[in-house]
Amino acid sequence: MHQVLVADQTLTFRPVRVDDESPTGAQLASWAGYSPGDNASVLHMLSNGELEDIRPNETVRLGDGTRRFVIAPSDRSFRFTIDGTRVDWPARIITGAVLRKLGKVPDGKAVYLERSAEPDRLIGPQDLVDLAAPGVESFVSRPLIWRLNVQGVILELTTPTIRVREALSKAGFNPDQGWHIFLKVAGQPKQAVSLDEHVDLRTPGIEKLRLTPREVNNGEALPTPRRAFALLEVDERHLNALGALWETVEEHGRRWLLIHDYPVPAGYTVTRTLLALEIPPTYPGAQIDMFYVRPQLVLRSGRAIPNADVDTVILGMTFKRWSRHRGAGSPWNPALDNVVTHLALVESSIAKEAGE
Repeated sequence: MHQVLVADQTLTFRPVRVDDESPTGAQLASWAGYSPGDNASVLHMLSNGELEDIRPNETVRLGDGTRRFVIAPSDRSFRFTIDGTRVDWPARIITGAVLRKLGKVPDGKAVYLERSAEPDRLIGPQDLVDLAAPGVESFVSRPLIWRLNVQGVILELTTPTIRVREALSKAGFNPDQGWHIFLKVAGQPKQAVSLDEHVDLRTPGIEKLRLTPREVNNGEALPTPRRAFALLEVDERHLNALGALWETVEEHGRRWLLIHDYPVPAGYTVTRTLLALEIPPTYPGAQIDMFYVRPQLVLRSGRAIPNADVDTVILGMTFKRWSRHRGAGSPWNPALDNVVTHLALVESSIAKEAGE
C-alpha cells in the first residue's frame, strides 16, 4: 500500500492510498475519485516543481517517498510558461495564487502576464487568467514595486512601507525645510502626517503625499543669507545639499557660522534650533570647538544637561554654549576635519543627551 498526495486546480493536496507500486494514469484518477467520463488529466509534480503529463495507459513508478499529483477533469491541457519553465495545466482558468505555487515565486516578487501590445498585467493572488487564448501565455516574476506620489514625484519602491522623512528625501525634497504634510487617500479627508510616521502602501486608495510650506509670505523677497566670509568648498556643498539656510557673520573679531532651523531629535521641548559654530580665522588649521544653540535645549524629562548653560551673545541674541570637545583619541586633523565632521559631533552630542 502506498500513499500519494493529490490536488485539484487549487493545488490543495490531500492524501490518497493506492495499492499498486506502478499505477497508470487512469488508476490514479480513479483512486482520486474520478470516473472515466470525467476525462481527468493527471499531472505528476516532480521534485523540481515541473508538471509531467501521465497518459491514462502510462504507468508511473512510485518508489520511496511521497509522490504528488494534480488530477482534475479536463478534455485538454493548457500550456504556459512561468520564468521560462513550461507547464501543462489541466484547466482553462488558473489563479494568481496557483501560479505563485507552480513557479515557486518568493515573497517580495509579483507575477506578471507578459503582453506585447500593452503593459504587462500584474496578476494578484485572487486574479483569474483564462489560458484558452491563442498562443502560449508567458508569466514572469519580478520584484514587487510599490508606487507613491510625493508632490508630483513618483517613487517606485520595493518595500510596502516607507517613513515620511525618507519619502521626501527620495523625492528630492528637504524634509527639514518646514512642510505641512498631508496624506491623500481616495474617499477620505486629507490626513496630516509627521516626518516620523510610516506610510503603508498596501492601504487601498493611497494617492499622494502633498506638501505645503509652513510659512507662505505675501510676495516679499526672502532676505539674502549673509556671507561675511567663505567656508571650505566641501562645507558649502554639504550645507547646500542639506537644504539648510546658513549664514556667515562677523562680530567683534569673531567669525560665526549660523545654521537656521537645525533639527533637534525627539526628547527635547523644541524640534529646531538656531545653531552657531565659531570658525577660527585660521580654520581649518585651527579647529572648530564646542557649539552654541538658541533657544536653549531643554529635555522633556526635566533632567539638566551638563556643561550646556553658559550664555554667549551673538548679534544681540543670547545663545547657550555646549562645551563638547574632541577626545585625545580623535584630535582635529586639518587635512580631514571641517564643518561637516564637526556637525557630526554636534548631532551625536545632542542625540546622546536625549538617550539616542
